[in-house]
Amino acid sequence: MRTCSALQFCLRKRHMEIYMSTDRYTSPLSERYAGAEMQAIFSQDRKFRTWRKLWIALAETEKELGLPITDEQIAELKAHAEDINYEDARRREKEVRHDVMSHVYAYGLQCPTAKGIIHLGATSCYVGDNTDLILMRDALDLVRRKLLNVISELAKFADTYKDQPTLAFTHFQPAQPTTVGKRATLWINEFMLDLEDLDYVRNSLRLLGCKGTTGTQASFLELFEGDQEKCDRLDPMIAEKMGFPGCYPVSGQTYSRKVDTRVLNVLAGIAASATKFSNDIRLLQHMKEIEEPFEKSQIGSSAMAYKRNPMRSERIASLSRYLLADTLNPAITSSVQWFERTLDDSANKRLSVPEGFLACDGILDLTANVVDGLVVYPKVIEKHMLAELPFMATENIMMDAVKAGGDRQELHERIRELSMKAGKAVKEEGRDNPLLELIAADPQFNLSLEELKKTMDPALYVGRAPYQTEQYLKNVVRPVLEANSEVLGWKAEINV
Repeated sequence: MRTCSALQFCLRKRHMEIYMSTDRYTSPLSERYAGAEMQAIFSQDRKFRTWRKLWIALAETEKELGLPITDEQIAELKAHAEDINYEDARRREKEVRHDVMSHVYAYGLQCPTAKGIIHLGATSCYVGDNTDLILMRDALDLVRRKLLNVISELAKFADTYKDQPTLAFTHFQPAQPTTVGKRATLWINEFMLDLEDLDYVRNSLRLLGCKGTTGTQASFLELFEGDQEKCDRLDPMIAEKMGFPGCYPVSGQTYSRKVDTRVLNVLAGIAASATKFSNDIRLLQHMKEIEEPFEKSQIGSSAMAYKRNPMRSERIASLSRYLLADTLNPAITSSVQWFERTLDDSANKRLSVPEGFLACDGILDLTANVVDGLVVYPKVIEKHMLAELPFMATENIMMDAVKAGGDRQELHERIRELSMKAGKAVKEEGRDNPLLELIAADPQFNLSLEELKKTMDPALYVGRAPYQTEQYLKNVVRPVLEANSEVLGWKAEINV
């Protein structure tokens, strides 16, 4: 039996062979963005090995419920669960145009004793739909692990910079200061909401089970000679063998395609959170306050050698846009399923669900990579803060002037006039902010320039930001990380 690492090696080798051939289309999701582990989950090998596991689970369950299936037949099926004879299946599919029956045939060639009981009583969706649900469960587990690591790294960043004052922005206009760490908690909170959604959807997943061609289990009622109790026991026994808490209680031939919608909505939520984060980083990098990692030999522009473009953050936004649009596929598909089933879902599902996960995997890899290498420039942050702080300190200055004997209403009007004058000097004349000098020169305020400058400590204006950051990390984030400590410590690898 091949190990996961060996499978990943084979995948990389195959991808390189395809890439080097240069004579056919290859998906950028595989070649450039998604990691090997997520690709392995949605590989053909994982899919068809899961089919065989499901056929074994069905045969074992039917035997346990009294059908004439032998230990020898079960052993034969298990002996060939991994060594799939793909060429036999491909040749057969060219003849019969049916992928499931082609693999039933190929499995039967390897298991002549068990040939007659493979897929007994089942329809194609028994292997097709149950496998899709198993793969989505496994893929959500991988997404969850990577999401937790992104949250963990952001938590470290927030803690490190919880006291670093910085300009906050509303409408992308300078507003009351916050701290770099507090801003990071806003990013964390988005991802924490995604984690809650992911856990809910992942833990609500069930198998389809073995429901038959229209969901009535008529074939199994026939096999068990009308025994309703055995029919009732069939699905729970299969679910337990496949590691699920149960099966959906009712269905047509397929599980509800709304399940795919719920799953991809979770991925879309992560994409939206990652885009919010990446857009903030792109804006901060423009201001030279915080930058994403930039490698020693990395080229920022083919024309302008000095440039340090935020290409990873841009790629996060780009892949996220694709994933957000992809979410429409299962939503539309679920709405147009006729009665007990139609087949207009099949080709769409083969694309939309795996590629949604591959895109999400690439997004999380990039996000983790960016967070892990963020570079903060406190001096630039302080420079920008001090340029705007006189405007934001006017309330405190006015209160000090009132204490010195001034009239609050008159001082308010005078500060408004001086602020407009200072703003004009900054915008029209390109000067440094002269507001403090203008106030010091005005006898109404009775404050010296030295006294005014003492009010220019940015830490005086961040409110409860450091405390809020500490409390949020302590009470909300760390308990989740501690409960999932076994999956932490992962480092992202990006291909380009």
